[in-house]
Amino acid sequence: MDGGGRVSWVKYGPVVSALVVLLAFWFRSPQNVVLDDRLDTVLSSLLKAERKVGISDVERPRVAVGFGGCVDLIVDGVSLLNKIDLTPTEQPLHHNYLENAVQLAQSFAYFFAPGAAAERFMLNDTLFSELVEASRDLPGNRWAIGGNAPVMAGRMATEGCDVLLGGSFSPDFTDVLSEHITVAGNIVEEPDIHLILEYPSGASWGHLTSRRANRYIIHSDDHNPYLDSMEEFTEQLEDFKPDLLVVGGLQMMDNFPFQMGERDTLLSRLSDLLLTSSPKLGVHFEMASFVEESIMEDLLHYVIPRADSLGMNEQELPNLLSLLKGSNITVLSDPNPRVATVLDQMREVYRILNQRYKDISEETNSGEGKPLTRLHVHTLAFQAMIVTHGSQWKNTMSATAKASLTANRHVCGSNDIDPSKARLIMDDSFSVSRQEGSQRIPLQESRPVSCWDEEDYEICVAPVLVCTEVYQTAGGGDNISAAGLVLQI
Repeated sequence: MDGGGRVSWVKYGPVVSALVVLLAFWFRSPQNVVLDDRLDTVLSSLLKAERKVGISDVERPRVAVGFGGCVDLIVDGVSLLNKIDLTPTEQPLHHNYLENAVQLAQSFAYFFAPGAAAERFMLNDTLFSELVEASRDLPGNRWAIGGNAPVMAGRMATEGCDVLLGGSFSPDFTDVLSEHITVAGNIVEEPDIHLILEYPSGASWGHLTSRRANRYIIHSDDHNPYLDSMEEFTEQLEDFKPDLLVVGGLQMMDNFPFQMGERDTLLSRLSDLLLTSSPKLGVHFEMASFVEESIMEDLLHYVIPRADSLGMNEQELPNLLSLLKGSNITVLSDPNPRVATVLDQMREVYRILNQRYKDISEETNSGEGKPLTRLHVHTLAFQAMIVTHGSQWKNTMSATAKASLTANRHVCGSNDIDPSKARLIMDDSFSVSRQEGSQRIPLQESRPVSCWDEEDYEICVAPVLVCTEVYQTAGGGDNISAAGLVLQI
């Protein structure tokens, strides 16, 4: 009797399984059907907005990107800390740099629970080497090209640009770069390694649980802080004739033990490079995780006034604004800010920087700097851009859509976006400002990118199809910024 039962099940099992699947699909809750349809509509509408602007294969845009680069060793952060028996301390603490394992535990815990991105320099070479060795044996570890400049260069080459990349790399490193990337810099035998401690939303480490997926980056880099490719990059720049100049990777200087005056000299040379470039050449500066107040002040003196475009995330925006308003650096901000909050902060940054430009121009009558004409902020839930009317930056709506789509493509690790592995976390409608009585804009699935005019600029906001099966968060901001820029050159 038992044997007959088994034979019947083997015979009819596939049919029963198929019926179960069909019934599950048939009886899906109406709410899930509506959500699926909504995601499909938002995705198709974003793709349509992205495709409105094409890039010519005949005349590829030319972009120069500096500086530096590294090899990323990407691991599951909690697995690594567990492997070296590092447990959360009772009191998470912020540290500007790391000298020992206790500080690493305190600093990681500080950013892990809220799910905020962070990057720290490790002064202890021995500890860093031990972490790298422990990471090599971890299951699921991955090696990848890293550094702001190479990641942005790679995305721009993929999207149809020819790129001049300023950095000093090993032959193995340059061999895997796109054929559309030309390297300007020295050859090094061994590239610097950066440790990327990734973690998913809901990850647990001791008594702590992460609120969102993100990464904590550790490096002990002794090449990139010196911008040692800048001289050769500058020499090749004139012949390359770029349509856009992108500067990133300067966070490598944050808390690095330079000799007195070394950093000033390097940033002064960079400032001269930006000043001597053609006034018509767009300059984009990509922000990063800065915690040392003095370098932020240096950037406000040497770099930011020479750029007409800025890119940053939801942590870096309030950090910059706080310093512009005369306050201290904000080490940790809300990792999931509301649209109205971000837009108000963007307006303030735009207003303050442009007022500074006007004041300096009137005082010196030199015209050395540039007004800020483009500001792009990328968050987990949405993309936001401010672009000045009549500036060189075009296709803002399509660029915002492309930035949004690139966020999903990079984090999910696939060019094809699967709505079943995505969700919308932006509100169904948002206020354009925190001011009382401000207009609310509904999210329209068929036209998900909302654009409107204010004062002398246009604002565009697009929802992100947030990836629910995370492949990699590191490099997300660089990919997103680069993709948005490609359509605006």
